[in-house]
Amino acid sequence: MPDPRCILHVDMDAFFASVEQRDFPELKGKPVIIGGKPDQRGVVSAASYEARKFGVHSAMPLREAGRRCPEGIFRPGRMQAYRQASRHIFEIFDRFSPYVQGLSVDEAFLDVTGSLHLWGDDEVKMGEALRAEIFEKCQLTASVGIAGNKFLAKLASDMDKPNGLTVVPREAEEIRTFLAPLDVGRIWGVGKKTKQRLAQQGIRLVGDLQNAGKPQLVKWFGQSSGEHLYALANGLDARPVHDREPEKSISNEHTYTVNQDAREVHHQTLLRLSEKVGRRLRASGYWASCVQIKIRSDQFQTYTRQKQLAVSTRSDQEIFDTVLDLFEKFDPPWPVRLLGVGVSQLSDVPVGGDAQLDLFSPPPQPKERKLDAVVDGLRNKYGVTSVKRGRWDLET
Repeated sequence: MPDPRCILHVDMDAFFASVEQRDFPELKGKPVIIGGKPDQRGVVSAASYEARKFGVHSAMPLREAGRRCPEGIFRPGRMQAYRQASRHIFEIFDRFSPYVQGLSVDEAFLDVTGSLHLWGDDEVKMGEALRAEIFEKCQLTASVGIAGNKFLAKLASDMDKPNGLTVVPREAEEIRTFLAPLDVGRIWGVGKKTKQRLAQQGIRLVGDLQNAGKPQLVKWFGQSSGEHLYALANGLDARPVHDREPEKSISNEHTYTVNQDAREVHHQTLLRLSEKVGRRLRASGYWASCVQIKIRSDQFQTYTRQKQLAVSTRSDQEIFDTVLDLFEKFDPPWPVRLLGVGVSQLSDVPVGGDAQLDLFSPPPQPKERKLDAVVDGLRNKYGVTSVKRGRWDLET
């Protein structure tokens, strides 16, 4: 029997780059690349469709992106702007269904089975209405896939990008026909190595998986993997759409252009990262009870340290004081490639942590809270780089 559900997968088109083009009209129609400068280490976070014509894509090294697209406009990214746009988009999702499962800031599943009647049981009409409202309210385009399950809906949303809508048939044989000509790499869980193993068995298309049958796939790949491949090759996916979970952690990282061993530089980097994390905490309305630091060596070895706070915080200074203490105690003896600052154990209200409360610890200073609020306001109005704090009372 056809799956009675109606699942939408909504994927924003080149989200970060599209927000930049929306907010800065002079960038429209130009190759925009988000992630940093082309002479820096790091990778591309997003690329506009104009940049993709040059072969630039997400996760590509920035230097390679600069080589392929020398006329590209490279931007460091504005996560606060992207999160704000994401919140507006998810507010629209919530008006279409109570069952929304966010996969990232720019994509989500919606189970609209129970609300489809509001559009006369016309799933295309609903999908077009959703895309139209996103464009009207956010001036951004989205691609939508509509199907009876999550796997097919996600697959469909990528078939007519940008600004497209694709509907997958519901009858079993029509679904098999729809999937058969696709590359096996389109199956969830089929990465480079699995694709190579499949190719060794003469399987390159989803139709080849269908023809191989479940017993043969189980023989080749084991019970779990074989059944997984067979189910998805035939468009079977019973997973429900889960309500999205609250954010579990917030973090920011910085990769040095040249491996760095100057302690003063590390202190300044930790300060800037602490400010970014604190600002995101306050913008999200959260308090954090655990602070972490991430350190990557010049040999690509990664170390993490964390500290449980007696009382949760959203203060830039307290985050910085904590990571600075963690960094100094770790005292890396080698040049550092990357530093990261993160917080976790988030809550909507300030709480006491699991650690024993220290009667001699001073409470968070009201003047620091006021300063954080003032700095946030200025940066929201004039940009992230408009205000820079001097160092707090630091000994070097």
